[in-house]
Amino acid sequence: MAVAAAQKNREMFAIKKSYSIENGYPSRRRSLVDDARFETLVVKQTKQSVLEEARARANDSGLESEFIQDAAHLGNDDTTPTVEDSTQQDETKNGHLADADIGDDATKADEDYTLTEEEVILQNAASESPEAEQAIQQAALLLRMRDGMGTLTRILKTIDNYKGCVEHLETRPSQVSGIQFDALVKVSMSRVNLLQLIRSLRQSSSFAGVDLISDNISTKTPWFPRHASDLDNCNHLMTKYEPELDMNHPGFADKEYRERRKQIAEIAFGYKYGDPIPSITYTESENATWQRVFNTVADLMPKHACREYKAAFGKLQAADIFVPHRIPQLEDVSNFLRKHTGFTLRPAAGLLTARDFLASLAFRVFQSTQYVRHSNSPFHTPEPDCIHELLGHIPLLADPSFAQFSQEIGLASLGASDSEIEKLSTVYWFTVEFGLCKENQQLKAYGAALLSSIGELLHALSDKPELRTFEPASTSVQPYQDQEYQPIYYVAESFEDAKDKFRRWVSTMSRPFEVRFNPHTERVEVLDSVDKLETLIWQLNTEMLHLTNAVKKLQGLNFE
Repeated sequence: MAVAAAQKNREMFAIKKSYSIENGYPSRRRSLVDDARFETLVVKQTKQSVLEEARARANDSGLESEFIQDAAHLGNDDTTPTVEDSTQQDETKNGHLADADIGDDATKADEDYTLTEEEVILQNAASESPEAEQAIQQAALLLRMRDGMGTLTRILKTIDNYKGCVEHLETRPSQVSGIQFDALVKVSMSRVNLLQLIRSLRQSSSFAGVDLISDNISTKTPWFPRHASDLDNCNHLMTKYEPELDMNHPGFADKEYRERRKQIAEIAFGYKYGDPIPSITYTESENATWQRVFNTVADLMPKHACREYKAAFGKLQAADIFVPHRIPQLEDVSNFLRKHTGFTLRPAAGLLTARDFLASLAFRVFQSTQYVRHSNSPFHTPEPDCIHELLGHIPLLADPSFAQFSQEIGLASLGASDSEIEKLSTVYWFTVEFGLCKENQQLKAYGAALLSSIGELLHALSDKPELRTFEPASTSVQPYQDQEYQPIYYVAESFEDAKDKFRRWVSTMSRPFEVRFNPHTERVEVLDSVDKLETLIWQLNTEMLHLTNAVKKLQGLNFE
């Protein structure tokens, strides 16, 4: 039930699952960065809508009728302060802070009560049933006290009258002008009483702020996949740019092509972790389109591609995977990658949302389309197709250094905020898609979009665009456009240099935890405890022992 409740809380602010032009998605802009920005906008709008709706209900009748009962009904026991208790008479009345504390603004505050995101989630959870209403909730309250420590007595008495249990209490001098102390109070009480308590405390002029900060309630740390099998839940948020939805698509007027795309998409939607990737019987026309692009790339590659790309391309040819007359099957390519870098493929029906796509890279999984661009436009496609994936991405995913760089982008995305996903997507755009690198003082291409787009490749290596040194901090916020050739490209000294700069930049991100990928279990581990760190240190020490022994043996051979 706890898992189901957590899932429901996530879905409350979830993005819509249809990113098509009917829902406002721009039809011609097809990139990971646009996906990230559009996703951020939809999340923000959806969240704002949900919060405003809940706040309106709370102001109209919700809290008044369901949650904010007369405190006297809660205080009809021996602990309720009486008039005879002169010490408490001026401080608490029927479980609420005294009217003198509330002041003249109490009525106005009651009429315009504003729920926070955490309180909306708590209110919705409590309203599911009478049992859910009385369920015990652990929470933490941060109280900003204008007065001195005497306020603590009233706080504790109020909690007691709402049948709450104080599990932890600590105070510190406040650094904010006009506030004497900050108090952190961890309580345990029913959900309905917790909501009443928060409202009661907020009505008091003794507090400059009352914040609910419980990790058990907040959704600010998003769910993310922990195992490669979880990617089955990370490939359904598709950004649709289907040919029947936009008249500018090359296949818009081709009914047969549109039907073919749907058939191939259904294969991807049915795929599950552990399944062999289904083979596609490509048509003569599709193989002919592949051959035209393949031959052009093979002609330009020796002069313009980086050495890592050329080396991997040659290995794919030697394995009889890259041949001019036949489109490779993803299962064969996946097996090839697994042997060289541990990367694998899984079929995708189209372009995934940025968060889902980047998450797959953390598990050394690349989500690849299987459909082919329209034959009328062999050297350009408005969205990724299998020719782009195979000729652009696959060779470098077979290079250990580049594979590591791709995985680190994916790991950095797990649990990242929406704004950080945008930045990571932008870094991915200017490196993995449109990156240039230096090789013997000459510019070479390693970006997949360059290596699979002849016109853009020649433009990037000409003297027309501006070239900048790759620095993740500035690259991540660089505006881009995809209507024409890029005006700016970023140049890496090497893959190792790019990885080093990227690691240092990621360490400045706001994510409050670190993750690592365990290749033996295909699981992402959150390093959030001493035990986990000790286990990792033990594993590293074992690896260092093997390295030390290897060095000693090599040195011994050199002396012989």
